[in-house]
Amino acid sequence: MTAPVPAIDRLVAIMARLRDPKTGCEWDTVQTFATIAPYTIEEAYEVADAIERGDMADLKDELGDLLLQVVFHSRMAEEAGDFALADVANAISDKMERRHPHIFLGAAEGGHHLWEQIKAAERDEKGHESALDGVAIGLPALLRAEKLQKRAARTGFDWPDASGARAKIDEELAEVEAASTPAEIEEEIGDLLFAVVNWARKLGVDPEAALRGANGKFEKRFKAMEAEAGDMFEALDLDAKEELWVKAKQVAR
Repeated sequence: MTAPVPAIDRLVAIMARLRDPKTGCEWDTVQTFATIAPYTIEEAYEVADAIERGDMADLKDELGDLLLQVVFHSRMAEEAGDFALADVANAISDKMERRHPHIFLGAAEGGHHLWEQIKAAERDEKGHESALDGVAIGLPALLRAEKLQKRAARTGFDWPDASGARAKIDEELAEVEAASTPAEIEEEIGDLLFAVVNWARKLGVDPEAALRGANGKFEKRFKAMEAEAGDMFEALDLDAKEELWVKAKQVAR
């Protein structure tokens, strides 16, 4: 009897076959890193969504979809002669061992403070000149704002407490109201959102998680409004819709 193929090797072989220029899938063979990247981001969010819902069966499927993205990118890199999946796995293994010397290398001390020191040293080795270098441009804007602020805070450029960040929101709100052109309004709204992220950070709140919660709450209440009104919902005036909204809020408590 033939021994079963290890699960990861099976997936690698499937991707290699899909990418075969002569016998592969017509969609998979024409993809590039750039065309696949949006799917990679989408799959990561779907993993987070399954976790949020506590759906373990769905989480298993979504982690598989995310793993496929890693295998897909690695296969394209291997075809170009850059690296293969094994190199990706070895690189992250090396990084984890390097960042946990107290666990793997017998160092006398460790912990999160050492992790941050090692990460900073790694950035220096890559030739980063700014404390902000290496914060991925492709991150969602809300998450990237928080990461930029945290990086800046490590250099001492930060409010001493939450009150300074809160006052900045009032300042930015006034500038939004004073803006006179669409371009100015857009710029000032961006500054306002950045300030709100900063305040959330100082309060110990994850702004991405907070906004996800707000989205979910709005969605639940709005659907309750639609269910209450039925087919007449869109025809209702704003006052009637507001009454439904207040009712939905009370039911949700």
